[in-house]
Amino acid sequence: MEFQAMTFAIPFALAAVSWLFLYYIRVSYFTNNNKSAYAKLPPVPVVPGLPVIGNLLQLKEKKPYKTFTSWAEEYGPIYSIRTGACTMVVLNSSQVAKWAMVTTYSSISNRKLSSALKILSADQCMVALSDYNDFHKMIKRYIRANLLGSRAQKRLRTNRDTLRANVLSQSKSHVKNSPLEAVNFTRVFESELFGLAVKQVYGNDIEDPIYVGGTWCYTFKKLDFSGLVVRDILDGGNRWLIDWRDFFPYLRCILNKTLETKIQRLHSRRKPVMTALINEQKKRIASGEEINCYMDFLLSEGRTLTMDQITMLVWETVIETSDTIMVTTEWAMYEIAKNPKQQDRLYQEIQKVCGSEMVSEEHLSQLPYLTAVFHETLRKHSPAALVPLRYAHEDTQLGGYYIPAGTEIAINIYGCNMNKHQWESPDEWKPERFLDPKYDPMDLYKTMAFGAGKRVCVGSLQGMLIACPTIGRLVQEFEWKLRAGEEENVDTVGLTTHKRDPMHAILKPRS
Repeated sequence: MEFQAMTFAIPFALAAVSWLFLYYIRVSYFTNNNKSAYAKLPPVPVVPGLPVIGNLLQLKEKKPYKTFTSWAEEYGPIYSIRTGACTMVVLNSSQVAKWAMVTTYSSISNRKLSSALKILSADQCMVALSDYNDFHKMIKRYIRANLLGSRAQKRLRTNRDTLRANVLSQSKSHVKNSPLEAVNFTRVFESELFGLAVKQVYGNDIEDPIYVGGTWCYTFKKLDFSGLVVRDILDGGNRWLIDWRDFFPYLRCILNKTLETKIQRLHSRRKPVMTALINEQKKRIASGEEINCYMDFLLSEGRTLTMDQITMLVWETVIETSDTIMVTTEWAMYEIAKNPKQQDRLYQEIQKVCGSEMVSEEHLSQLPYLTAVFHETLRKHSPAALVPLRYAHEDTQLGGYYIPAGTEIAINIYGCNMNKHQWESPDEWKPERFLDPKYDPMDLYKTMAFGAGKRVCVGSLQGMLIACPTIGRLVQEFEWKLRAGEEENVDTVGLTTHKRDPMHAILKPRS
C-alpha cells in the first residue's frame, strides 16, 4: 500500500513542482519585461547634493516650494533630489503634474506622510491625507452629498448670505466710527468664516461655553475653539512637522523627545475639544432635536466609522473651510487694494451688470472679471503650495523618465502656477490673463490650485461661492487702499500660504 501511494504521489509532486516552476518563469518574464520597458527610459535629472544627506542642506529655507521652483529653471520641470536616504522626484509643470495625477494615478495614488502628520491625522483619518482606498472613496461621497456637492451648497446658501451680510455690516460700522483708521480685514473675515464652518458641520454656531473634561477640565467659547482647533495646529504644526528621522528611517530607533512631545501636545489639546463638541451633539440628538448637518450624518454612520475617524473628519472640514478660503479671499483683497487699475475695472463690471442690486451668487456667470480675479489669486497665492507627498508603489514613468518603485513624488503647485513657460509674467497679478477665450469662465480648474484627477479638491465649488460674491460685495461698497507699509507685508506662515501679518486697508464708501 505504501509503495502504491508513493507511486502515485511522486508524479503528482513532480507535476506540481513543474507547474510552480512554469508559473514562476511566466510571472518573472512579464514582470521583467514590464520593468525593462520602463528601465529603458532615461533617469530623471538629478540636483547635485552631498553624500549621505543629499540635498537637505539646500532646503534650509522655510518655504521649500520656492527652492523647488528656482531649481526648475536650471534642471527642468521634473528632477530628482535626495533627502537623506530617500529619493524624491519633484514636478514643477502643470503638464507633468496632471500626467501624474491622472494618467499614472494608479501607480502613485498613496500618501507618504511624516511621523508628525501621521499623529495629527490620526493615521490617515483625513480625506486629504489618506491613501486612495475604500475609506477615501466613501468619505468623499459623504462630503459631496452632505456638505460640498452642488445640492448641499444650495441647502447651505443662507449661511453664506449671513457671512457676507455680517462682514459688510462690521466694515460699515468701522468706517462710520473710525473713517481714517485702517480696518483689520483678516480679523473680521476670519471670525465670520470660522462661524460658517462651524454651522455647516455642527448645525449651529457655538454660542454657549462647552465643557471639556478629562485631564484638563475647562470650558471653551467660540474664540477659544478657533485658536485651539485651527490656528494652533496650522501654525504650530508648520514649525514642528519636520523630524530628521523621516529622512533616515534606519535611525528610527533614536528618540526625538522634544518633537514628539510638541506634536503630542498639539494632538492632546485638539482631541478633547473635538470630543466635547461631538458629545454635545450626541446629547442634542438623544434629546430628540434633529438638525440636518454633517456631524449628525457622520454620527449616524457610527457602525462604519470610529470615533477617531469622526473626530478627524469634523476637524478637517472646519480647517479646510475656515483657512483655505480665508487665504484666497485675503490675498484677493490685498491685490485689489494694491492695484487700483484692476480694482476700478472690477467695480465698473459690477456696476454694469448689477446696477443698484447687490452682487449675489446668481450674478457670477455674468461677471467674468470677478471670476478672473478669483482664479488669478489662486494661481499666484495657491493656498496649498505643495501637495502632500505621494510615493510610487510600482515602477512607472513621468515626463518620459523612469520612476522606480519606492520613489517619493512631490507636486509643486506653486512651481506649476509660476512656470514661466506656461504663464506670461507669472510674478505679476494679472486677472486679465483669464479672460482669454481659451478659458471657460466657469471652469474651476484653470490652475493647479484644486489639483486634478481622482483626488481633485471637492471644495472648489464652495470656495468660489464664498469668495467671489464676498469680494464683489466688498468692492461694490468700498474703495480699497492698503495701509501705509502694508504692501511689503507678503510673508506667509503655516501649512497654507496664510499671510503672516493681518491685512489692513483704508476703506472709502462708494458714492
